[in-house]
Amino acid sequence: MIGPALPNKRGLRCHTVKNNGAEPQRKAGPMSKVRFVGLDVHKDSITIAIADQDGTAPQVVATIAHEDRALMKQLKKLGATGRLKCCYEAGPTGFGLCRMLNAAGIECIVVAPSLIPKQAGDRVKTDSRDAVKLARFLRSGDLTPVHVPNEQTEAMRDLERAREDAKRAERTARNVLSKFLLRHGCRYAGKSRAWSTSYLDWVRTLHFEFEAQQRVLVSYLLAVEQATERVVQLTNDIAELVETWSLKPLVKALQALRGVQLVTAVTVAAELGEMGRFTSAPQLMAYIGLVPSEHSSGGTKKRGGITRTGNQHVRKALVESAWSYRFRASMSPEIRRRNEGVSTEVRAIAWKAQQRLHRRYQRLLARGKSKQQTVTALARELAGFIWAIGRQPTLLEQAA
Repeated sequence: MIGPALPNKRGLRCHTVKNNGAEPQRKAGPMSKVRFVGLDVHKDSITIAIADQDGTAPQVVATIAHEDRALMKQLKKLGATGRLKCCYEAGPTGFGLCRMLNAAGIECIVVAPSLIPKQAGDRVKTDSRDAVKLARFLRSGDLTPVHVPNEQTEAMRDLERAREDAKRAERTARNVLSKFLLRHGCRYAGKSRAWSTSYLDWVRTLHFEFEAQQRVLVSYLLAVEQATERVVQLTNDIAELVETWSLKPLVKALQALRGVQLVTAVTVAAELGEMGRFTSAPQLMAYIGLVPSEHSSGGTKKRGGITRTGNQHVRKALVESAWSYRFRASMSPEIRRRNEGVSTEVRAIAWKAQQRLHRRYQRLLARGKSKQQTVTALARELAGFIWAIGRQPTLLEQAA
């Protein structure tokens, strides 16, 4: 509808056009830009910093309570969910925040704290600085994300780590009791090994002159028995719950290897997750921290011990398993039982591992390497065989 003519600034008359309630036409704006958000997450608070794509200096926008609703409300003020990319450091707060943001349509990663770039001489550390640093390096692409497992795999990881903690507590309790007995001249003369049923029966027969020492013995012995019962219970829980786990086929296949029984196989599967995310065996070895460290400059090359970075739980488990390869390759009844129901390809890889790693053990000892160095080298190669088993097409399809 055309309205009455009105004079404009130049004195000319023009007609106004009424919209009749329709949306005014707007010029197409520039393409939406991504905003990078650094989250410094603590138990009670979250400090938020933002870095824009145009290269301007990052800045802190808020410090809020550690609550999902408060965080989502603040992030919505920063822009549309599809424009935001968030990150925070791996730590005791876990992966729940990452899962919540990804489910809400906001891209979020969890980064490895040890691989965040650091400036030499920077001795000031605050929550605001940490958030700004995360936002800046997320924009520049200098952060290394960690693998976020699914909730079921994380639950199995918690279970196998609980058993590991229980095993550590058992060793501590046994050490305290053995030192108490040694201090008072009590030495076991039996032929069976320490902490066997016969050994514990012998401990129960001991009697001290003073009642105070007798009560100490009872207390220490009870601590050992309770710690052992806890380890047994958690081991049984692992055996029961692995049956309903999505990575059960991988656990079954890994047990075809010598020295890799149920607990070790569950530890490897729970800590590493799907093997498809490792494109090569050396990548897996480096992730576990079993590759040699190196300091080279110019024409000088210097290599040291293993890096010990990455997942220490898997590294420890593989080193313990590698000791089994000091024996000649053979198919014991126990290994044959674990090979039942496993594919021919996996069995071939496991048998090749036995032959190769035993020969490797003999060669390294002949070259003068210590047993510990030799076993560590075997653990590195064992990781390669684990990668080969985990990359079998059938296992990758079942894990997916």
